[in-house]
This record gives sequence, structure tokens and C-alpha cells, in this order.
Amino acid sequence: MQGLRAKLAARSVPARAFAAAEEGAISALGIFVFLVSCVVYGVAVDVARVRSAQSQLQLAADTAAHAALYYRETHNAEEAREKALAVANYGMPRSIYGNTLVPEDIVFGSWSYESETFLPDPDSRESVMVTTRRLKENGTSLATTLFGFVGIDSFDVVSRTVFTTYRPTCFREGFVAEDVVDIQSNNNYYAGFCIHANGHVELNSNNVFEAGTIVSMPNIDDLVLPQSGFSTNDGLKEALRVGSYRIRVINRLPATIQGLYDADDAYLPDYITSPVAVGLSGSKLDESDFTPGRLHLLSGSSNCKVTLSPSVPLREVVFVTNCEIKFSQGTALQDVVIATTNTGAKSMNAPSTLQVGKDDICAEGGGAQLLSLGGMSFASDLRMYGGQLVALGDIIFAANAEGIEGASMISGRRIDGTSNMNMGFCVTGMEDNFEASYFRLAY
Repeated sequence: MQGLRAKLAARSVPARAFAAAEEGAISALGIFVFLVSCVVYGVAVDVARVRSAQSQLQLAADTAAHAALYYRETHNAEEAREKALAVANYGMPRSIYGNTLVPEDIVFGSWSYESETFLPDPDSRESVMVTTRRLKENGTSLATTLFGFVGIDSFDVVSRTVFTTYRPTCFREGFVAEDVVDIQSNNNYYAGFCIHANGHVELNSNNVFEAGTIVSMPNIDDLVLPQSGFSTNDGLKEALRVGSYRIRVINRLPATIQGLYDADDAYLPDYITSPVAVGLSGSKLDESDFTPGRLHLLSGSSNCKVTLSPSVPLREVVFVTNCEIKFSQGTALQDVVIATTNTGAKSMNAPSTLQVGKDDICAEGGGAQLLSLGGMSFASDLRMYGGQLVALGDIIFAANAEGIEGASMISGRRIDGTSNMNMGFCVTGMEDNFEASYFRLAY
């Protein structure tokens, strides 16, 4: 009997030890923490999925808006919307995500930075607002994970963006070249004027850069100066900027000249009142060969040359040819566009005193534009008053370019100018310049 009691007592020791042990006291709290962690994880998964969906929709809206505004430059609004829809569908295929963007959510208009508001205008090419959506009503909403247990089985997700156009100051008035801008000495540049090269800028001595001028290139260390450097170029150090541009005006130049040739309203200036072109012939032309308000075309052999020698300012005409064009001394152009597809190094040239634009102290109108798929070469006394030169090749002009007010030179290669010139900034009087829009995110 005593042996049995001893055995029972021995067996009861582990039972009492287990009952007295505290190692498992945390188990209840552990279960609670585990459940809370599951809830937090579930919420985190849903929130992360919503943010991911928002980012995806935002990217789709951004790319679609950029495509719409880019395409709107040369196409109507409906065609631009179709392009935007195609871009959005590429990033978020309808077969997977449903219809996240519809034509009605691509709205053209204008954007005010001051009030941060968008004003719809179906005819605008300035700005576009795009809204992408994943909504329950059209079956594209985002399904939930944990929130389904509390009756929220999906989330509506919406993203919106506004893209707008802008025109860099350098392309409105200034010297812009794909490779090099090489300017010599004794030149004056006034506030607002810009010199930019995607390669580098070269300067000699005794140039003056008024406060507010810009000299830019991708790497300022590539600036070429004489040994005297900044000491003989007053204001240059303050004018220096780092920058690079895709020169879209040059990239679009062949299409621009073709648009003029085809009498496309998107390219013809307002002073052209008839779409019917006037055919010209001969190697020498003066004011009697041109009719104000009309487009004029001249097609010649592969090496043809034509001389323009008006005795009075040539006004309100557009002239397109494939010939080399020589301007006689003293030629003046006012409200005129002249374009050539000639690719020679001197496809447009003048001995001296070519006046591009009307000397009207920066008044509206009166400007002139010269476009070439080749190069341009002008001797001394080039005068520009609301004038624009755009060439795929070099633009070369010699000394004494005096009285320049409102000048834009854009080259697909290099710009070479010499000495004794004054470059002013007009703002007005450049309305008919050929420009290409650049795009940025506004909202």
C-alpha cells in the first residue's frame, strides 16, 4: 500500500509542476497579436494595391496626355484622342484592365498657373487634361482582400493629369545650333537674348552681355574663350546656364516646307488670302512677279539658281522653291516667308544689306521668315527686325549686323557670326515665327 502511494506521489509531481509553470502564459497574447498582425497585413495589402493602381493609372494618364498634346500639333482633336487611347491601351491593355480611358476623359483646353485651373476649349492645342479611372460601375474597380469581410468588395481609383505646351525663350529670339555657336568680338547682347548650342559656344573678346541674357550649353566646361576669358566678356559669367534641347523646329523643317508648298492652313501665315498658288519661272525675280496675299511656287532643275532683286520691300507673299536663292543688295522683306528645299551650303545668300522684317521698333506684324534644307550665308549688314532664319545646315553671317531687333536663328549644324553686332529682344513682332511646342506636366 505504501509502495502504491509512493508511485502516485511520484506521478503527481510533473502534473503539479506543469500547473505551476509560467512558460505558456504568453500564448493568449500571442494569439491576439497574431490576429491583429493578420488584420494589419490585410489592410496593408489593400492599401498597397490601391497605391499601385493609382500609380499605374497616373502613368497611363501622363503618357496618354503627352501623346494627345504632341499629336494635336498637326492633327485634329479626334485624331489626337485616338492616339492617346492607343498609348493608354498599350500600357494598360483593355483585355486585362478593362476600359480605363474613354474619349470623353481626354479634354483639350488651357491651363492657368496662377489659379491652377483648367478651362476646356475643344479647339485648343495648348493643354490637355486626361483622367483615367477604375470604377465599379464599368466593372474595372480594384477588388479588395480584407475589406471584403466588412462589406467593401472593391475600390474606385481615379488619376488625373494636365499637360501643357511652352515655347523656350531661346527658340523665340536668339541663336540656337545643334553643334556650335561661334561668335567673334565687339558684340552687344541685350536682356532676354539667348545663345544656345547643344555642342558648345565659342566667343572671342570684348562682347557685352546685359543682365538677363542667356548663354547655355550641356557642359559649361566646353565653353571656348580666349586666354583673357571672362575679363574681356562683360556679363558672360552671369549669363552662363547648363542646358540641352531637342531642336524640334529643325526636325520638323522638311514637313514645314512641304506644308507651305501644299498650301496647308496650318503653315501659311494669315496674310495669305488665297490657297491657289501662283507658278513662277525664270532665274531673276522682282516685285512685279509677286502678288500680295498669294503663295508662289518655282520648280527648277537640280542645280537651279534664282535671284530676288525687288526695288521696294517685298510684302505679304510666300515663296517656295527648290533652287538656290540669292538676294540682291538692299533686298527688304516684310510679312514674307521664303523657303527652299535646296541642300547647298549657300542655298540662301546675299552680298550685303539684307533686311529680314520691318524696322518698326518691335511692333506686331511685319516679320519675315527664311527656311532652308541647306545652309545660309550672308555678307555684312544683315538686318533683322522680327526676323527668323531656320536652316538644316550652317548659318553664316559677317560683320556689322547692326540694328537687329527681334532675331531668331536656328541651325541644324552651326551658327557663325563675326563682329560689331547688336542683338536686341522684342517679344512682339515675332508672331509668325515657325515654332514647335515643348511639353511639361502642369498638374
